[in-house]
Amino acid sequence: MWRQRGEKCGAVRGERGGQYVGFSECLFRSVMTTPAGSGRGFGSVSWWGLSPALDLQAESPPVDPDSQADTVHSTPELDVLLLGSVDGRHLLRTLSRAKLWPRRRFNFFVLENNLEAVARHMLIFSLALEDPEKMGLQERSETFLEVWGNALLRPPVAAFVRAQADLLAHLVPEPDRLEEQLPWLSLRALKFRERDALEAVFRFWAGGEKGPEAFPMSRLWDSRLRHYLGSRYDARRGVSDWDLRMKLHDRGAQVIHTQEFRRWRDTGVAFELRDSSAYHVPNRTLASGRLLSYRGERVAARGYWGDIATGPFVAFGIEADDESLLRTSNGQPVKTAGEITQHNVTELLREVAAWGRARASRGDAEEQQSSEASPEPGTPAPTPESFIVHFLPLNSAETLHHKSCYNGRFQLLYVACGMVHLLSPELGACVAPGGNLIVELARYLVDVRQEQLQGFNTQVGERARAAGFAPQTEARPSETFARFCKSQESDLGSTDPAVEPGTPSLDVLAQPLEASSPAPEGLTQPLQGGTPHCEPCQLPSESPGSLSEVLAQPQGALAVSNCESDSKTGV
Repeated sequence: MWRQRGEKCGAVRGERGGQYVGFSECLFRSVMTTPAGSGRGFGSVSWWGLSPALDLQAESPPVDPDSQADTVHSTPELDVLLLGSVDGRHLLRTLSRAKLWPRRRFNFFVLENNLEAVARHMLIFSLALEDPEKMGLQERSETFLEVWGNALLRPPVAAFVRAQADLLAHLVPEPDRLEEQLPWLSLRALKFRERDALEAVFRFWAGGEKGPEAFPMSRLWDSRLRHYLGSRYDARRGVSDWDLRMKLHDRGAQVIHTQEFRRWRDTGVAFELRDSSAYHVPNRTLASGRLLSYRGERVAARGYWGDIATGPFVAFGIEADDESLLRTSNGQPVKTAGEITQHNVTELLREVAAWGRARASRGDAEEQQSSEASPEPGTPAPTPESFIVHFLPLNSAETLHHKSCYNGRFQLLYVACGMVHLLSPELGACVAPGGNLIVELARYLVDVRQEQLQGFNTQVGERARAAGFAPQTEARPSETFARFCKSQESDLGSTDPAVEPGTPSLDVLAQPLEASSPAPEGLTQPLQGGTPHCEPCQLPSESPGSLSEVLAQPQGALAVSNCESDSKTGV
């Protein structure tokens, strides 16, 4: 129950399954304010990217067969480090377009700030590489879209998630079986307790906590929306139209239709591929948790803390290889972002299926040799072991350079906008001389002002230079990505004189959501006793002057604390 405006300051509490969640007066006050420019619609956990999918081969340095040849497979390698890529869109796009490039083996190193994002990576890749005889292309693409971008699922899709999550929950604790059944996946770098927490995530997805009240997504979504809009909630239709037409459309996303954007804002359903009544099962893959404070004690609570402002339309829905999809008639796009997304995802999964078929035929030595024999672009089927996705421990970005196997290894570094605070000289030391850096900008954060975007872009450039990178002179101008290359003379620990002492620091991006200011009633669900806890989280400042505070990326519910590794393989 919400407090009335005339009540005095004090603690408010709401009962949830016998546990209490307290929340402070300062947070209640923020409910009644206008969040324009605050960036709170971005959320504290990212579930989908806020930029179009990239072909990482097109962004990486040219192949040098002499220096990059793999002695085992006689194939050049591409080592990529991705911070906060979230949904695997860049990896899938790269695999789908691999036939356009000379033969190359991919080593994708993925670093996220919460284990739920790691679990979604694994689920999405297992779906993309599903045997075509078990699941047809159309069913795969529709399942992908619903799991990836919808708050509510159809019962058949929810059944697939439960079955796949149950399988992954059994594989994660057994490295040998995991490597045998999912050879494209490597969890060896994760700490032991992170693997245990990852198993707990899958068990929750598989229905370990029964009943609709385990994760009442519709109620959580509406409560989050009320908290975000405050006094504008009753005018939410007009707010969504304003955000779409005056912000997203002006920033290059004209294909997003008013009706689909308004539906997503109201219900969380971005891709309505069937009758609207078919979507009623909560999408548990969008659940994450936070530690809230009540009477000086931490209470673990599960809720929806993701994006409620921009939506999942940007990743696959505003660009297309087929230019006819972007055609306009009488000044209006003929296709919606949902239709473009479905087409792009279908074509992407069609191409990625070749990787799954190659793995299924790994025993065919002749086919394997013939596929490796031709390094020319347009080679049909990849080899069975042509890519591996390595997941790195949480909070390891600042210590990667201490390991010789990572120091100077990567030809390409990708940093999402919510992870820019991790861009440092130490991280730059992990990039090989001549390597490239791609930074996602905050162009599609709708409740961020233009002056904040410009200030953020400036700080990105300053951090990149301090980390030993210089802008790519030949790179095409872009408002979505900033592109840099590694300076040959850069040294670890060097400072950039361009970063003046008075420049606002991006270090506040590393601050998690504040544990002493928990969320309003209805935004959370209590976690059961066996579920691992999260790190405390801090809300960004009310001041709209700095985008640094807007993009704070906290630890998710099942992220473990930043302590010494209890695994010999952990960083």
